Amino acid sequence: MRNLKRVLLAVVVLLLVLAILAFVLENQQSVSLSFLGLAGPQLPVSVITVIALLFGMLIGPLLGWLVGRTVRSRRKRLA
Repeated sequence: MRNLKRVLLAVVVLLLVLAILAFVLENQQSVSLSFLGLAGPQLPVSVITVIALLFGMLIGPLLGWLVGRTVRSRRKRLA
C-alpha cells in the first residue's frame, strides 16, 4: 500500500512537471508589462506568470495569517 502511494505521488509530480514544462515552452514570446506608468523589462510570458504565481503564494498565506491574528486579538479582548 505504501509503495502504491509513492508511485501515485511520483506520477502526479511527473505530470505536474510536464505540464509546467509545456507551459513554459509554449509561452516564450517576450512582453513588457506597464503598470502606473512604469514599464518592466522584456520577459517571456511564462516567466511573468510564474513570478505572479510565486508572489501570490507568498502574499496569500501572509494575509491569512494577519487576518487570523486580528480575529484572535479581538476575541481575547471580548472574552
